[in-house]
Amino acid sequence: PDGKRVAVSLTERNNRDIWIYDVARSLRTRFTFDPANEETMNWSPDGSRIIFNSNRKGLLNLYQKASDGSGTEELLYEDALVNKYPMNWSADGKFMLYATGTASPRTGADVLVLPLSGDRKPVPFIQAQFQEFYGQFSPDGRWVAYRSNESGTNEIYVAPYPGPGGKRQISIAGGNAPRWRRDGTEIFYLAPDNKLMAAAVNGKGASLEVGEVKPLFEVRATVSTYPYDVSADGQRFLVSTNTEQAAAAPITVVVNWMAGLKK
Repeated sequence: PDGKRVAVSLTERNNRDIWIYDVARSLRTRFTFDPANEETMNWSPDGSRIIFNSNRKGLLNLYQKASDGSGTEELLYEDALVNKYPMNWSADGKFMLYATGTASPRTGADVLVLPLSGDRKPVPFIQAQFQEFYGQFSPDGRWVAYRSNESGTNEIYVAPYPGPGGKRQISIAGGNAPRWRRDGTEIFYLAPDNKLMAAAVNGKGASLEVGEVKPLFEVRATVSTYPYDVSADGQRFLVSTNTEQAAAAPITVVVNWMAGLKK
């Protein structure tokens, strides 16, 4: 949250663990050590804790640990039904939005809210016959941005939290991986042509107002749960990207070269 550290899931020796990068010092520190895979993570608003998923019990369940690596890991929530992907912590620190893998032909992937105190019983936020994924609280906690394929293609929508109320479509011609600017004035997302887009929004009233949607730049994002992040002021982006491979020198093949020698 303060832009000084980066949490990333890194694959080494066929095992995925979470590492913490100190941006200023270009130093990385291993955060998880279990032989299982840890894939997706999310910082608490004050940066003191990280919630992550791990398949150490078979399915991807939700755990948390102090971000400085101290103490033990705590199992937050598990079930024997679906994989779970932590998406976003509410600004007040009380709730976590998480998405599920495909649960059933009836509901598909869903977005749920996990209370971080009390009985920690998840409550569905978006649960329909379509594929809903991601899930991002607005900075003021009044809205949730998410992705759905209800129109036949992946698009970004915003619905009031905790509801009820109608949703608004944000993306134009497809979208994935929404994120809010920290002041709530923009929603970023990835377009199908690999452009990172910015949509102007105003959620201060009873309904969300959507303004201009414009492309920012093109990225070569990797295939991952969340391939990018954005700084609080919306001016810097961190992208997990495919680096370009240097082209190999051309090879010239000469055939029937003995005939050339005879001449």
